[in-house]
Amino acid sequence: MRQEAAVEKVLESLKKDSSVRSVFLKGSMGRKEHDEHSDIDLYCLVKEGEEKEFLTRRLDHLKAYKDLIFHDDIFIIAPQIIAIYEDWLHIDLFTVTEETFQEKDFFKVLYDPDGLMEQYQSTQNLTLSKEQFRGQVLDAAWFLFQHGKAAARGNDTWAVEMLRHCMRNVTTILLFRYARERAVLGLKTIHRDLPQELQDIVVEIYEAMTPSRHGEAARKIADLLESEFDWIRGETGEGEVSSFMGLMIGRVLER
Repeated sequence: MRQEAAVEKVLESLKKDSSVRSVFLKGSMGRKEHDEHSDIDLYCLVKEGEEKEFLTRRLDHLKAYKDLIFHDDIFIIAPQIIAIYEDWLHIDLFTVTEETFQEKDFFKVLYDPDGLMEQYQSTQNLTLSKEQFRGQVLDAAWFLFQHGKAAARGNDTWAVEMLRHCMRNVTTILLFRYARERAVLGLKTIHRDLPQELQDIVVEIYEAMTPSRHGEAARKIADLLESEFDWIRGETGEGEVSSFMGLMIGRVLER
């Protein structure tokens, strides 16, 4: 696939850069789940104190594969170049150091002459902590609440958007039960990791998330959460979070 060809060319260039200590893949390629449509999440771990100099050379390394038709320099979790090649392949090149490396997701090491990445092998995971799970439950209930306010004032487009936010949390909640080791991936992996019956329900909900049918979608979401509520309460414990979720389920189903 062209992804492998691009990685090989860029990697050859990066290996010649004296600031580069390690190169690895994250995302679908790091998990070995990519296909011909996948983006490339390429990470360079560089020497402390040499980040700024390396940042000025990133485009040269990226162009080792093909010319770019678009690129942007941003910072989310690390300095990052978003690049699109003339064959429409998309690559994100992240620059990290040992100090800024974030221990999440699985990675595939491409170049690591000093064995720096060995210390992170045991930390690879895509699950949620109990506190993160509680946050997902709280946010799901919160966006159901916000949907009700938007619907009441007749703002149908915003009501739909609130349900979209809610479903990002709901699908993560479901994954925490049915594929806990992959829960962080959320919506992008439900087609792979949720039971087919639940996949079908999620699709039905999304088909109803329109300005004219969002009330139906909200009820379907509440039905789904109600069917999982005993388990959710068991995970979060008796407290404000599970109580709020229970109240929102009841409120939606009474409409």
